[in-house]
Amino acid sequence: MTTHLGQPFAPTRQWMRAHPLATDAVLALGALICMVVGSFADPHGPHGPEFGTRTPEPSSLVLMVLGAATLVFRRVQPRAVLAVTGGLSLLELTTGEPRAPVAMSTVIALYTVAARTDRPTTWRVGLLTMTGLTGVAMLVGPLPWYAQENLGIFAWTGMAAAAGDAVRSRRAFVDAIRERAERAERTREEEARRRVAEERLRIARDLHDVVAHHIALVNVQAGVAAHVMDKRPDQAKEALAHVRDASRSALNELRATVGLLRQTGDPEAPTEPAPGLAVLDDLAASFRHAGLPVEVIVQLERAAQPLPSAVDLAAYRVIQEALTNVRKHAGPGARAEVSVVRVGASVEVTVLDDGGSGPDPSPDGDEGGDEGGGHGLLGMRERATALGGSCFAGPRYGGGYRVHAILPVA
Repeated sequence: MTTHLGQPFAPTRQWMRAHPLATDAVLALGALICMVVGSFADPHGPHGPEFGTRTPEPSSLVLMVLGAATLVFRRVQPRAVLAVTGGLSLLELTTGEPRAPVAMSTVIALYTVAARTDRPTTWRVGLLTMTGLTGVAMLVGPLPWYAQENLGIFAWTGMAAAAGDAVRSRRAFVDAIRERAERAERTREEEARRRVAEERLRIARDLHDVVAHHIALVNVQAGVAAHVMDKRPDQAKEALAHVRDASRSALNELRATVGLLRQTGDPEAPTEPAPGLAVLDDLAASFRHAGLPVEVIVQLERAAQPLPSAVDLAAYRVIQEALTNVRKHAGPGARAEVSVVRVGASVEVTVLDDGGSGPDPSPDGDEGGDEGGGHGLLGMRERATALGGSCFAGPRYGGGYRVHAILPVA
């Protein structure tokens, strides 16, 4: 209902905001008309105020015109306009009868100052204007000090200051609400972008882990099959079977990861749980089939609550990536040891290898040193850091490599 009533005045308000000087000129003209009409009124008639019983002097008309003209610039220089109109009002108060309402221009100027400055300034300027005009009218004016005109000057200037301060307070309140709404909108957008970036990074890590692990196994088993195809066909068939199992597992994990990107209405995503420490033995077995001896030690408190899914998945991915790097970069005959130990409020994951009979992994490769490293090491660190933990990877004294991750349970 309020919206419909306010619509007819919306163009007028827009025009006033777009042309402030013209708006103030119209206001000044209206104030001049009110002052001129009021100067013809006699408030002390026998039956109340009477019009036409007195006529303003030419000097009073000049003061009213000057005061109204000054109001045109009330938004440009509010304090200067208040000073000029106040001076004109003081001059009019000391000229004698008949009195003209020049103080009306001062009232409007005082309202403008109060509406466009702060509260301390409003108090100081308002009290100075009220006491100055009222004191001069009482002490120097031709009327008795208790005349109603003197009290009217005090009341009108006080109401102007109070009204201007109220308008300024309301405007500041509305601006604060608008600013908070805009800030909240920006915060929501930034939070949405941050969540999207985190989700993209997580999916990229999952895809990297899945592809790097299974493709490495497929590559190794395919090489074994090609090497023994002619002399030992049974072993070649077994290697090809491992290739088939590794590729099927890779496809399943890729399908589960990409299923997170499905939209509403797309085919239902797979419902298999994400891999975790529960299938760690299967992971180790896949590496053993690829020719990497792996020893697994898991010491988790049975009475404790199960690990959070994020910690469980992160531990699994760190082990998977570390073993994949051992298989890719360690020399022939390398052996690996995996330990998962719960220590207080965190889980420590350690993957060790002896380096085999070949050279140590290059720091420029995917299993680089702690100062460098490729996407695999970076992914392990990001997984640990995202959970509030840490991950260190570097060469071992005497040969081999060590990956150590600390994952808080809370």
